[in-house]
Amino acid sequence: MIPFSVLDLSPIPAGSDAGVALRNTLDLARHAERLGYRRYWLAEHHNMTGIASAATSVVIGHVAGGTRTIRVGSGGIMLPNHAPLVIAEQFGTLASLYPGRIDLGLGRAPGTDQTTARALRRDLQSSADAFPDDVAELQRYFAAPVEGQRVRAVPGAGLNVPLYVLGSSLFGAQMAAAMGLPFAFASHFAPDHLLTALRVYRSQFRPSAQLARPHAIVGVNVFAADADDEAHFLFTSLKQQFVNLRRGTPGQLPPPAAEIGATEFELAGVAHALACSAVGAPGTVRAQLASVIEQTAADELIVTAQIYDHAARLRSFEIAAEVRETLATTQ
Repeated sequence: MIPFSVLDLSPIPAGSDAGVALRNTLDLARHAERLGYRRYWLAEHHNMTGIASAATSVVIGHVAGGTRTIRVGSGGIMLPNHAPLVIAEQFGTLASLYPGRIDLGLGRAPGTDQTTARALRRDLQSSADAFPDDVAELQRYFAAPVEGQRVRAVPGAGLNVPLYVLGSSLFGAQMAAAMGLPFAFASHFAPDHLLTALRVYRSQFRPSAQLARPHAIVGVNVFAADADDEAHFLFTSLKQQFVNLRRGTPGQLPPPAAEIGATEFELAGVAHALACSAVGAPGTVRAQLASVIEQTAADELIVTAQIYDHAARLRSFEIAAEVRETLATTQ
């Protein structure tokens, strides 16, 4: 049975605030735990008025503290924004509080615009290039201390917090393969290189102390409802959000709308970016997810859904979990 996981951006619905979004995040995490999802990941974005998970490690603690069994982690921490030691200490603390439940997914993008990246004290010239070295440094902090080691993560040392490489290009695939780490592809918004990246990752994979064989996680938008029309209506919130982002006017998650108010060119771009999506009633979503699994041979799907209405969002993840069970009976 292929496991399903959740990627949550803690969306702030139009007219609401971050407090509501974070309460909804915990409610959804508890819902996902009851439904048998494997892990619940939060994403780091900055200066986004529609996303409440900027302080990602803090939100992970909020979710882990409010759940009991589901793995909780980052999808991801944008490592070039941070000193590796700081992240080692943060996730060492989380792993000490919630042993065996914390994941550390890592990306090399800033998760924001360049002006905000500078405000984060990020070196725009070299930080992304240093990503592999920073990941290796993190691994050393999480390993057992060695004699003469002058800098240690406390807590963190010896905890071996599992690392995951996130990416949307061949670079991430090659790096994850070379380091023997799990690889999560951001196909839910950047599907172009998905199949090529998975081939590269699997063909070049080298076993490591963390992972003996490749583990590929594929991101999918799932907008499920009891009827196809309802699901496509819910999907318009994400479409509007993408149009606004590409216009340089990001904002809170808009309510669904019968008319998006975008040009044909904009709609074509959104359709291309969101091609890895399953939208519809249970039977429709089942067929679409089965196709994704068949094409990618994914070891795990990570499901995300920017749905304006919280009750509809809960229902969508419930349907996705039900679909997973029906997929299992036919595999």
